Amino acid sequence: MNYVLNADWSEALNSRFKIEYKRELFSWLENEYAHKSIFPPKEKIFNALNLVPIKNVKVVIIGQDPYHTRGQADGLAFSCHNGTPQPSLKNIFKEISEDLNISMSDSTDLTPWAKQGVLLLNTSLTVVEHQPASHSNELWHTFTREIVKILNELDQPIVFMLWGNHAKSFIPLLTNPHHLILTAAHPSPFSAYSGFFGCHHFSKCNEFLSSHNLTPIDWQI
Repeated sequence: MNYVLNADWSEALNSRFKIEYKRELFSWLENEYAHKSIFPPKEKIFNALNLVPIKNVKVVIIGQDPYHTRGQADGLAFSCHNGTPQPSLKNIFKEISEDLNISMSDSTDLTPWAKQGVLLLNTSLTVVEHQPASHSNELWHTFTREIVKILNELDQPIVFMLWGNHAKSFIPLLTNPHHLILTAAHPSPFSAYSGFFGCHHFSKCNEFLSSHNLTPIDWQI
């Protein structure tokens, strides 16, 4: 099985992991894809990393795991391949629209954000069809924690948007004063009215980037 990961991230991560861990991760993935219906497609597993080289990361948004319905997961947290907006993404768009006073289209592909330096990182990069959190295990969690640790160590200013308790669990890894940590409730319909709506994360993010002479994110989709 071919796992496509750009040289930038591959080099950074290879120095972090023992060969035994890498062998276990990829052997497990190979077995899962061989015997189950797994999302996203294997060539999209590292899509979030491949679209945003380390030196280009400006913003990190942390999700949990990919969409578990066929045709949706594209390797980017909250992004949806088939154009059917999921409830959390609808609420994200609603907050952006009200925060920045802009209109959002019906597109659900968040690739334009990634191309501007927004790392849309799920904690688990794969999932079994119709089984949410089925790949929420230590293999993936070890991998994504190392990604966050690498970014924490950089001098370049980065905005971390942590929505919900799961994303907030990464806070202890974020010790670098160069970065901005923004927290809020998760955009899910179950919690969006408990602190996500009105958080103004998108305007705060752009103000922070501008203050560090970085180009703000064009959040309009």
